[in-house]
Amino acid sequence: MLARTGRVVARHPLLVLALWGLFVLGAGGAAVGAFGNQGLFARLQSGPVQVPGEAQEGRELLAEQVPDSRRVLLQLAGVDPASPQLQQLLAGAAADLAALDGVTRVAAPLPGAGAAGSALVSAGGDAVLVTAELDPALPTARADEVAAAVGQRLQALADDAAAQLPGASGAVGSVEGLVSAISGQVEEDLRTGEAVALPVSLLVMVVVFGGFLAAGVPVVGAAVSIAGGLGALLAFSSVIDLDASVVNVVSVLGLGLCIDYGLLIVSRYREELRAARTAAPERPHPRRTRDRALERTLATAGRTVLFSAVTIAVSLSGLLVFGAEVLRSMGLASVSVVVLALLVALTLVPALLALGGARLARPGAVTRLPGLGAVARRLGDVSPEDGRFAALARRVQRRPWLVLGGVTAVLLAAGAPVASVQLRSDGVQLLPASSPERRFFTDLAERFPAATSPAVTVVADAPLQQVAAWSGRVADLPGAASVDPPEQAGDLVTLGVRVDGDPLGPEALQLVADLREQEPGFPTWTTGQAASVVDFTADLAGRAPWAVGLVVVATTALLFLLTGSVLVPAKALVVNALSLGASLGAVVWIFQEGHLEGPLGFTSTGGLEAFVPPLVLAFGFGLAMDYEVFLLARILEAREEGLGNDAAVVAGLQRSGRIITSAALIIVIVFSGFVAGDLLAIKEVGLALAVAVAVDATLVRMLLVPATMTLLGRWNWWAPAPLRRLHERVGVTEHAPVPARPPG
Repeated sequence: MLARTGRVVARHPLLVLALWGLFVLGAGGAAVGAFGNQGLFARLQSGPVQVPGEAQEGRELLAEQVPDSRRVLLQLAGVDPASPQLQQLLAGAAADLAALDGVTRVAAPLPGAGAAGSALVSAGGDAVLVTAELDPALPTARADEVAAAVGQRLQALADDAAAQLPGASGAVGSVEGLVSAISGQVEEDLRTGEAVALPVSLLVMVVVFGGFLAAGVPVVGAAVSIAGGLGALLAFSSVIDLDASVVNVVSVLGLGLCIDYGLLIVSRYREELRAARTAAPERPHPRRTRDRALERTLATAGRTVLFSAVTIAVSLSGLLVFGAEVLRSMGLASVSVVVLALLVALTLVPALLALGGARLARPGAVTRLPGLGAVARRLGDVSPEDGRFAALARRVQRRPWLVLGGVTAVLLAAGAPVASVQLRSDGVQLLPASSPERRFFTDLAERFPAATSPAVTVVADAPLQQVAAWSGRVADLPGAASVDPPEQAGDLVTLGVRVDGDPLGPEALQLVADLREQEPGFPTWTTGQAASVVDFTADLAGRAPWAVGLVVVATTALLFLLTGSVLVPAKALVVNALSLGASLGAVVWIFQEGHLEGPLGFTSTGGLEAFVPPLVLAFGFGLAMDYEVFLLARILEAREEGLGNDAAVVAGLQRSGRIITSAALIIVIVFSGFVAGDLLAIKEVGLALAVAVAVDATLVRMLLVPATMTLLGRWNWWAPAPLRRLHERVGVTEHAPVPARPPG
């Protein structure tokens, strides 16, 4: 199938390019709203993680009784709340706001407001809060118009106060403005990541390939993946809710995989062209040589790419097992981007290679430059039959136990911080500390705690008096700093519970557990951000065995089809687990414990964004298997040539070492480009995956794998007799498989 694909693409490269061009224009244009449609970034959402459970059920019951109203808020700081001049400004603004069609309630600290008005004065007595609530029945477009009008009037009030009251300053904000700021930061970080990743990746590939022509092919494929990936996400946003962080995470995966696969395909094509020229010194027919090289490339490297893509898609499909919508949406979107990267590698990249022809095998201009030419020749994509990686493999084979023990100890030590990981979900803290929207809500929580949502809210189906009588027991629970007076919410009653310190810290999470153990004598639902994190963590713990089981079984089956072994897949799973533990440990050490805050430009929140660990494990496992397949494919080729186990490992590492190292370097650059952004969750994911790839391509692939395969010897290729016969019938090999002899 792959060889036929190579022949078809070689005959019709311009048609393939034209079809991809139309796809990019359509997908990319739709994603940015070029056709009059709502663009992707306008459709993104942000908020606490949600999974089916008590917290979500409580929110839904409450929403049925009291529909959530949009609010626009103004904080006026540096003022005297009792000032007659301020009172006059507030009264005029309140009357103007109340007269707006679509505004149902205006709250300001005016005379006669009573206790409600006192809650709108800061604890320090130097700031006031004005809020305007919109009719929840307004259509979205109309609500946006009313919110804009309210925001303009509140900003005018802030400007008047600043002009008439010395030292006064004002800030307007809303939850919708916060979500918009997060979506805007996503878009800005995406541009920042691409601006770093694409040029630097191109520079690395220029050195690897020794010229711009071959280096440009994977970059073109990566650019196509960005446009296509955004279009795919736009399509998904019409059927599922997409969290703002999905865009960058999925885009960086598609960008990295396209460069990865493009690098492998281009390198193998150049190798096949050189092999054809060596085999036939007389002047061959250029087109015939090109077509044959392209056919061979897709039959070999194309097979590796196909297996890699399927393996990564399987690892990402494990996210679909979880109940959290953010994980399911990332799983679906990521699998679609992996498919896109696969199609780019098997059609677009070969079409570009067909147009480049035999010129791609010639040394580029870079190889003739003083200094840089020597670097390009040393780090080029085509390895000599014996070189640095072969020498490294032989050194490892001389002391495999020492290497195995040393590398394992390092990885276990690096993964130790995972034991203390804390999960959080706070949309405000995703933004950098300098963000106006984050400052607004941080100031709001400090100045007007009564106007903010409590860390924990209990929804009760009982009379108000009965809930009020029970609230005294709630106030005595450990971690409860205060309890708000119960409020009627339709047929239900809500009870807000506030905590000292971190509203998502261990004390708040324990308070949720204690509240759920209470037996007040009437139905209750504990909800709020802390309860959402508790439910999310429970969902992860409950469903993780199923997700891991799915990935383990499917990966084992795929690697068995490739290798015919039952021990090679088991070994791959173990070493990949060590690598992922080390990368997640590094993220906990850096982001949760607050190391490297200055160099990386973030402020620690005391934990990791809740969806980051499962995402890092799924993506990191897929990328680790990517390099596993790259290496195994070359080792298998060496075995099919008749080499023994140790010699095949040496040859496989020598032939794939440069490509794995170059691909890993480029992937690290891509992920590091997104670490340069400001959105905290993307920083965490980007750094975790950069560390995972770096560790996997060095300690694991270059040291741990050769050591374990040397120690296993012939056991590497062992399988029970029934499975050997099964592999002979359904296994995927390019040549006739080497008979697997029993160990001994």
